[in-house]
Amino acid sequence: MAAYIIRRLLQMIPTLIGVVLLVFFLFKYFGGDPAEILGGLNATPQQIDAIREQLGLNESWWVQLWIYLKGIVTLDWGRSWATNEAVSNIFATRLPATLTVMFPILILDTLIALPIAMWVAYRRGSLVDRAIMVIATTALSISFLVYIILGQYFFGFQLGWFPVQGWSDSTWTNLVTYVPLPVMLALLVGVAPQTRLYRTFFLDELGQDYVRTARAKGMTERTVLFKHVLRNAMIPILTNIGLALPGIFIGSFLIEVFFSIPGLGREVILAVNRSDYPVIQALTIYLAMLTMLINLTVDILYKWVDPRVVLK
Repeated sequence: MAAYIIRRLLQMIPTLIGVVLLVFFLFKYFGGDPAEILGGLNATPQQIDAIREQLGLNESWWVQLWIYLKGIVTLDWGRSWATNEAVSNIFATRLPATLTVMFPILILDTLIALPIAMWVAYRRGSLVDRAIMVIATTALSISFLVYIILGQYFFGFQLGWFPVQGWSDSTWTNLVTYVPLPVMLALLVGVAPQTRLYRTFFLDELGQDYVRTARAKGMTERTVLFKHVLRNAMIPILTNIGLALPGIFIGSFLIEVFFSIPGLGREVILAVNRSDYPVIQALTIYLAMLTMLINLTVDILYKWVDPRVVLK
């Protein structure tokens, strides 16, 4: 196991280098001129040249690449070109808000979708199965923006159960006051596709020979479902959860914008609109590193869930 982990970590190095170079040259040669964007339409050529010199954009590409690589190694991304705020401070102050909203969504989404999917898979073809699949298909066919607008209007303005916008410095206050409404609306959308997907995984396992053998041995349906079917279906389920994990560190753009949550998702939108390259580049590299580490963790969990898995 240790040798496998070390080998995977070493394999991440060339991948990360490729991502770093790709991001640098994409922003260098295919993005707009940040000096012109920051200067605005009324900026004179002298002002644009001054901004370009201040940002170091007049340096040769290898000097800029060296500064970029040094920032990655030292985790010092400099300051935002638009607000002059340290990029490290942006991540430190915006990330907690994103995690406060997105972690409950991910956890509840999985905990709700799993038992529903197992139940309808066990009752495949029944009226309950068909009804839940129709409801799930309808739910995921409606835009999330519609849920947000109707949810804010009905639960916020009409019933007054939840505040429509706001945030505080207290995590507990946020969890009990500002988080419930966006989490509830996100679950209305997220549980539907997850239920359909997990139902497919369970149906694949229920059709296997080992299920018929377990039933022939006299095992109860509860034992068959939870001891055998669920455990064997956990590999694709873990894969799906691993794919969703990096997204929680950005958050849902619509949630953070419409509910005025000061998280990374809203910060990314502002950075893109401002062509704030240091913020965008830092987020891109961090997500690449995080995605590779999550993939490694998921591969290790495969072995824990199913001992037959061989890590090579």
